[in-house]
Amino acid sequence: MTTTDHTQMTLPGFAAARDRWEGAYDRQLDDPRTIRNRSGIEIKPLYGPDDWDGSGYLDRLGFPGEAPYTRGIYPTMYRGRTWSQRQLIGLGTPADYNERIRFLIDNGSTAISLLPCNSGFRGLDCDEVPFPLLGTCGTVVNSVDHMDAALDGVSLADVSTAMNDPTPFTLLAFVLGVAKRRGVPFDRVTGTSNQSDYISHYVANHMFYRLSQPGSRRLLVDHVEYCRQAVPNWNPVSVVGQHMQQAGATPAETMGFTLSTAIQYADDCMARGMDPDEILPRFTFFFDVSISLFEEVAKFRAGRRIWARVARERLGARDPRSWRFKFHGQTSGVDLTAQQPLNNIARVATQAIAGIFGGLQSMHTDAYDEAITCPTEESARIAVATQNLLREEAHLCDVIDPLGGSYYVETLTDQMEAEILAVMDTIDAAGGMYDAVGSGLVQTMIGRSALAAQNRIDAGEEKVVGVNCYRDDADGVGPPPMRPDAERMRRFVDDFAAFKSARSHDEVDRQIAELRRAARSDDENVFARVVDAAWSGVTHGEIVAALRDELGFGDPLIVA
Repeated sequence: MTTTDHTQMTLPGFAAARDRWEGAYDRQLDDPRTIRNRSGIEIKPLYGPDDWDGSGYLDRLGFPGEAPYTRGIYPTMYRGRTWSQRQLIGLGTPADYNERIRFLIDNGSTAISLLPCNSGFRGLDCDEVPFPLLGTCGTVVNSVDHMDAALDGVSLADVSTAMNDPTPFTLLAFVLGVAKRRGVPFDRVTGTSNQSDYISHYVANHMFYRLSQPGSRRLLVDHVEYCRQAVPNWNPVSVVGQHMQQAGATPAETMGFTLSTAIQYADDCMARGMDPDEILPRFTFFFDVSISLFEEVAKFRAGRRIWARVARERLGARDPRSWRFKFHGQTSGVDLTAQQPLNNIARVATQAIAGIFGGLQSMHTDAYDEAITCPTEESARIAVATQNLLREEAHLCDVIDPLGGSYYVETLTDQMEAEILAVMDTIDAAGGMYDAVGSGLVQTMIGRSALAAQNRIDAGEEKVVGVNCYRDDADGVGPPPMRPDAERMRRFVDDFAAFKSARSHDEVDRQIAELRRAARSDDENVFARVVDAAWSGVTHGEIVAALRDELGFGDPLIVA
């Protein structure tokens, strides 16, 4: 019996009423064009019980905190604890960063995130790059002293910190150095290695790709193993779907690639001998939340359901904590425009609602000027207030999974699940995510989707207010980009040079030699040596340079 047959039998007059409406709809419709969402799924004008009748409720939805986790990973969700407000901040010197996070915490942020300067992402120290570039897109943090200044007044035992920290994870090493100075036990340090997903970097963020693909694979597994033993409440794996989606992947492709990457990392750790129930509870996910509201909600609900099944059936996890799909959402900067920038306040609010209804665990809301500059103090305050307004005034936390049971949302969730699984099947057929990325398959798929999306915008099929419709050239594009105080940055770089000169060069040389030896070994944990080197005064750029020599430079694969 089909769903339609079931509905027609239980709802007298349903078929006749549906036919009557369809006739009226067809007579009044001026534009019969097919509407598709960003994942290419055709969207009908109306959904009803013939699309989704709830007969598979326990298998497809269930209850929050229970398999299949479609409705949320915790029984109470936001009625018990709302999402963490984790604003991503990076600007200027560590002192600049400290001033901003203190301001944000005072205005409602409950956790912090550190974005390093682009020079750091490239694996360089601040004295190795042209001075005008420093601190414009992130905070310069090259040593334990720098991290100590950035986190001045922040209790590492009480505040969760997210470090946007690609391999070889020097930022966490610096955090642990600060914890050691302050007498904070490592088991009290909480947070996430937010950029640990080297696969996403290789695909979409070439500047982040500091080491070769095999070298990064080794470092990630070493990092997981070290944290599991020494920093047990730290999340060493953050699988970053955001990079894929911002590079042009559709929401369905993004979720498929992200889940396939998580499977790859789990398999690599298990091959090292780690138990899935020891590592999977510390896996987290990081996603872009676009303005396609219902599609994003369905993406997250479907992804949560798939991961619970994968963790149990494919990876063999027995602990329900391993089945939880914990994710951070950031409102999509790709959707923001330099034209009419104040419109971005509405865009960010819409994206944030999608993330909340999708069941995220922490969130960053973009400032309205992020398409132009590092956020100003005013725009950062509005970004934080957006979350406060949605939580306190809009009452979005009152009901768990408020869109659950919607004919449209449940149908779309099932359709998104099918699209996501198809992507994952493609990756499996290519040998897994590591091989699929190494061959260029993933990059090619993303490139095609990005081109198709841009073509729709250029043709006016996809409307972007202020860009291809409702334009007003008199509006301008907002203020010029912010730059750090030049004199303050100059003093900072001079102080760093003095620090380098004053160190024990014999000790630095010894630590770098130990780091190189560990990288050449077959079984020594390289990240443990990174931590030792950082404690001894070896800088970020020196650590990356030594490991590049031993493990290879991260030359990205460029796909035509």
